[in-house]
Amino acid sequence: MEGSCLCSSITVSAPTETEIGVCHCSMCRRWSGGPMLAVHCGSGVAFSGQQPPATYRSSEWAERGFCPTCGTHLFYHLLLSDEYILPVGLFQEQNFEVANQIFIDEKPEYYELANDTPKLTGEQVFAQFAQAQGDA
Repeated sequence: MEGSCLCSSITVSAPTETEIGVCHCSMCRRWSGGPMLAVHCGSGVAFSGQQPPATYRSSEWAERGFCPTCGTHLFYHLLLSDEYILPVGLFQEQNFEVANQIFIDEKPEYYELANDTPKLTGEQVFAQFAQAQGDA
């Protein structure tokens, strides 16, 4: 998949994926202005262009990247596993299907997705994250 930020000064290349996840956590909602619709792309992600992405270390285990010129959100990066989770809006020519929703317990009541997907609470997400870190 090929995508770019709003001003096109940073381009991203990632493995083709068709499933996306929706994160309802308060941090993603603050960062994106709503639920974050994202595609898990693993570590095979490359950024190029006029400048590198700017980063913000949002937790002990992750950083978020954005274009320093236009502010487009470019990635959520899990540091230990080197996994990149990218906003679906970067990829204008892709067709995606919503596969799951996480942090459903933090979702505000003013919206509801019609998609019938598996839903995990924050506690369930962190339990899976801890298990995956133990396996690493």
